Amino acid sequence: MKKKHVLLAVACGLLVFLPLLGVTYAAFTDKGTLAGSTFNVGSGDLKILNNPALGIELSNLVDEKPGPTFSNINPNWHQDYGLKLYNNASSPLGIFSNANYATANDPDELRSIIYVEIFVWTDANSDGIIQESEIGASKGNKTITKWKTEGIDLGTIGTGELKSYVLRFYTLASFPDSKQGKSGIFDFEFNAIGQ
Repeated sequence: MKKKHVLLAVACGLLVFLPLLGVTYAAFTDKGTLAGSTFNVGSGDLKILNNPALGIELSNLVDEKPGPTFSNINPNWHQDYGLKLYNNASSPLGIFSNANYATANDPDELRSIIYVEIFVWTDANSDGIIQESEIGASKGNKTITKWKTEGIDLGTIGTGELKSYVLRFYTLASFPDSKQGKSGIFDFEFNAIGQ
């Protein structure tokens, strides 16, 4: 009987002590919260200088501009087109270029006889006019067809950096007479990928 009283006393003591332990535990716990944390992801903001001679001015930075018109294309023809790209993003960007076209805009497949070669351009006097001495290393050359399917890697452009390129369009020594008098329309894209 003495054992029962001891067990009963221990059980009663535990019943009283355990809730107090929980209250004590609750009294010594707490948490801190960072409520409404905001995260802003940087953007891949690649801009084209509308006028290569004007430099980096907000009014001169565009996402798209009309492309050049080339006339009287014949065997051994070439023409250069200057392009300046500006990284307006918060991080470095990889630049990859492609041609883009709808087959309906080139029914006579001029894309298979016109080539492009992209060169680094150092516009030494910042006048936006290409001088032969300012044309640097080639980034690659392809027909417009291959430019669409394979593209050309132009490397990396740092934050706030301006890079200049010469797009040299050309034809080889001969092409079929069936191409004479024909025309095609193509877009040239410069895609930015965050690094």
